[in-house]
Amino acid sequence: MERLTWGGVDCLELAKNFGTPLYVYDTGIIKSRCRELRETFMERWENTTVRYASKAFLVKEMARLIKDEGLGLDVVSIGELYTALKADFPAEKIEMNGNAKSHEEISFAVNSGVGRIIIDHPDELKTIEKFARDKGIKQKILIRVAPGVDAHTHAYIATGATDSKFGLPVDISEGSMLNYSIKYAMASENLDLRGLHFHVGSQLFDPDDNVKGLEKTLELVKKLKDTFGFTTHELNCGGGFGAVINPSVSPVKCADFTDPMMKLLYNDCKKYNLEVPEIIIEPGRWVISEAGITLYKVENIKELPELTYVAVDGGMADNPRYALYQAEYEAVKVEDIDAPVINPDKKFSVVGKCCESGDILIDDAKLPSLKAGDIIALYNSGAYTFSMSSNYNRLQRPAVVFVENGQAREVAKRQTLDDLIANEI
Repeated sequence: MERLTWGGVDCLELAKNFGTPLYVYDTGIIKSRCRELRETFMERWENTTVRYASKAFLVKEMARLIKDEGLGLDVVSIGELYTALKADFPAEKIEMNGNAKSHEEISFAVNSGVGRIIIDHPDELKTIEKFARDKGIKQKILIRVAPGVDAHTHAYIATGATDSKFGLPVDISEGSMLNYSIKYAMASENLDLRGLHFHVGSQLFDPDDNVKGLEKTLELVKKLKDTFGFTTHELNCGGGFGAVINPSVSPVKCADFTDPMMKLLYNDCKKYNLEVPEIIIEPGRWVISEAGITLYKVENIKELPELTYVAVDGGMADNPRYALYQAEYEAVKVEDIDAPVINPDKKFSVVGKCCESGDILIDDAKLPSLKAGDIIALYNSGAYTFSMSSNYNRLQRPAVVFVENGQAREVAKRQTLDDLIANEI
């Protein structure tokens, strides 16, 4: 029997030493993804930048790792920004994103010296301008647009359609939000409008949607130059590169997305007689998801006529992604990763301990023989798990462990019962 190891560490030993549920990240994989971004994008194409989308997963040690790898950071809340700054991440390499920024968040971002703030609503312009004026600076900004691309992904993680809650429609007619925003920013003494931002969606495996988004945004860049005399110096193309379910499947290559986009960029800039802007991308899930697994202990197995429930000691409190948008996972028995699947015609569901029928981790699992006390691992669970975790049913958030070259270190402690009530009066 071959046990599952991750980053050279025995996963049964991890479960014994740190408990379950447990988030485990192989930092060697994370570093290799960062290296791939540098070598096949930043070093291959001139004037390019990568900012890791921290919403996928962020603890202080992750921010330090990204800094050491030479990438920037995309944050969408005061909490993410605070975490990064507490890890001594350079503020000028951070961009503040998000669609409903509060005055507190904008003030904190401006006064922290973030490199860019990405506008998602015209009202943000006056707020940023005020805080920038008070500080005596000219704040660099981008305007997020919705290019009108309906990405081939789940509706809840598609973000580039015209009716998306993110960004401004690309209408520049008099009275439109984008028309107003461009004019206001260009006229302001305390705003430095550098360019545009777009993002078409997440968990994409075909670059066509990203290419279409860029194509439509470059058409807008041309219109802005012709109509307002505005030169787009920076163009942030977002992220969205997909992550595979099982490590035996070849991962998506960064260049599969960035090469077609960059070729289109140069062709269209030449066609439209445009200055080639700096191109920024924001991969998050692609960097972190396949590097992470989650370890669970099987609590019981309930056999019913039509299906069998494998109930584990975690669930939607530590990973709500199936409940949100039917995210797919595969599980393996940690003690014997090559154990044969039993009765492939029978349906198995891996479910959690929360009092919700929708508390499902895997709806139709292919599993080997299991018993109470066994440890299973969910592959490709490094993204949007720790960052989305909650205390539903008063469950404690799991610990986070980084592993590499046979060494394990805890980077976020498991919550205690006292942690659950620490802020209550």
